[in-house]
Amino acid sequence: MLEPLTSPIPTSLYPPTNPRNHHHNSPKLLIINRRNLLLGLGLGLGLALSTTTSTPSFPPHFNTPNADARGLFQMPPLRLNNRYFLVRAGESEYESLGIINTNPVTKTSVDNGLSEEGKRQTVRSAFSLKAMGACEGSCWIWPSITQRAYQAAEIIAAVNKVNHSNIVPEYSFLDARGLGVYEGKQLGYVAKVYALDSISPRNKPPPINDGTPNESVSDVFVRVTQLMSILETQYSGDTVIIVSPDSDNLTVLQAGLVGLDLRRHRDLSFSPGEVRFVDAESIPPYKQPVSGRYECLNPPSCN
Repeated sequence: MLEPLTSPIPTSLYPPTNPRNHHHNSPKLLIINRRNLLLGLGLGLGLALSTTTSTPSFPPHFNTPNADARGLFQMPPLRLNNRYFLVRAGESEYESLGIINTNPVTKTSVDNGLSEEGKRQTVRSAFSLKAMGACEGSCWIWPSITQRAYQAAEIIAAVNKVNHSNIVPEYSFLDARGLGVYEGKQLGYVAKVYALDSISPRNKPPPINDGTPNESVSDVFVRVTQLMSILETQYSGDTVIIVSPDSDNLTVLQAGLVGLDLRRHRDLSFSPGEVRFVDAESIPPYKQPVSGRYECLNPPSCN
């Protein structure tokens, strides 16, 4: 049986009756409206907060020791979370003609694709990766969106039976190093750029006004460090194949990983189609790379 109501039903919930029938000494009933409801909730919340401690408690998995947390990626790294293979794309059509082409505006042009020799070089690199067991189980392929690098990634994926969805195009961090005023000139002019690099990683090729960047080694270093920061954050325990359209991205990256003076990055030059495994055992404890002695060729600009 239902228990009878012990409190009066608020008359405000019913249509008003004749006022003459109301007793002046009847109990006053609280009208339930939005204002009173919010006021009551606010008072209750304030009381609850006043009785609790000001220090919130978090689940145990939030109390991660600082040493285990992933911080800003630094070169040389303290450790690597993934396996890395560095691949230079095969020869491009421009390179087969002996012409420098680094303007990012033309990076997706057909003329920036692989030459016939470049395709053969890339097939060899794909089989080299297969022989090294790079994609046993699974791997991710990160190519520059530059035509020849992306074509190389597709060849590598086909030979190693990698799903096309595992090709992740990189839109800026792996662009070929911009060589400024030397754009469109013969490849022999690259020697002038490397002469500047050997003096200081901050030296830039002379600029040009056609939109081609004039990048120093330090500029490239910033780009590849940002790339590694993304990869080390996004993946853990995976294999990543980095495909670059030129050598400088890879030499600067490898120099940073092993702590080599950036002015000597050319010592690590990649030939078209070359593949290298990044050996984590060769990465030293973090320290400032030791610089060698270099003759100043343009005093006082000797930084």
